[in-house]
Amino acid sequence: MKTAIIQIGNSDDKLTQKEWSEFCSELHHSISGNQIHFHGFSSGHESWQNGCWVFSTTEIAIEALRKHVLPSLCKEFKQDSIALTIGDTEFIK
Repeated sequence: MKTAIIQIGNSDDKLTQKEWSEFCSELHHSISGNQIHFHGFSSGHESWQNGCWVFSTTEIAIEALRKHVLPSLCKEFKQDSIALTIGDTEFIK
């Protein structure tokens, strides 16, 4: 298993509040088959919007995210990019 982090934002205000909500919901739904450890958003009083999801996933799912899922979401929601970070989790004692 790998640890994946997805980060999205709307600081350029390309998306209306409704579109931002739909974007976040679609992204969450697209990774819901994985073990999501955390997801959170910028504070509501900030002048920007961003979200982050941290989850465990497989190499096969990572490739699907890279090649299909995330590019499709970028296109559908007029986004220049979506940040994807992949790493190994190490437990330290």
